[in-house]
Amino acid sequence: MEQSHEEVCETTENEKEKISEVKSVEPIPDTEEMKNKYDDLNERFLRLAADFENYKKRMARETDFRIKFAIEEFAVGLLEVIDNFDRALQSEDEAAREGLEQISKLFRTILERYGIRPIEAMGKKFNPAEHEAIAYMPSDADEGIVIDQVCMGYCMNDKVIRCAKVAVSKGRQSE
Repeated sequence: MEQSHEEVCETTENEKEKISEVKSVEPIPDTEEMKNKYDDLNERFLRLAADFENYKKRMARETDFRIKFAIEEFAVGLLEVIDNFDRALQSEDEAAREGLEQISKLFRTILERYGIRPIEAMGKKFNPAEHEAIAYMPSDADEGIVIDQVCMGYCMNDKVIRCAKVAVSKGRQSE
């Protein structure tokens, strides 16, 4: 079966159209284009990583600043207490006692404002997380009960910052 020259040309044109359709639908990526995309993504990644490192450093500086500011604010609050102690020490005995009591109240108020509270120990069961036993002696109290507090302990935001120094009962001793 022989095809005419026109039919052959027509078939060739149809094949050319099909080939051009395939090329326009799925272009084969150029290696240079792929390299450019890779370089662009890599550069964006490096910038993002650098931005994140800068963010971490900035947050660390801000945290340090906030801590220093908080300590400074606390110190300024204590300066008022020191000033009042100086005034009380310059006055006469009875007035000094009253002044010292007022200073003690002011000092405790400032401590409470910053989340610092005393640890109550007297008459309570000995707790090694809050108490430091400096004496163990016989008494009328049950064994393991705090019978004397030599030095007040303190908590800051529910964390013990100084244990109370206490004497603990051995219980009743029979002779």
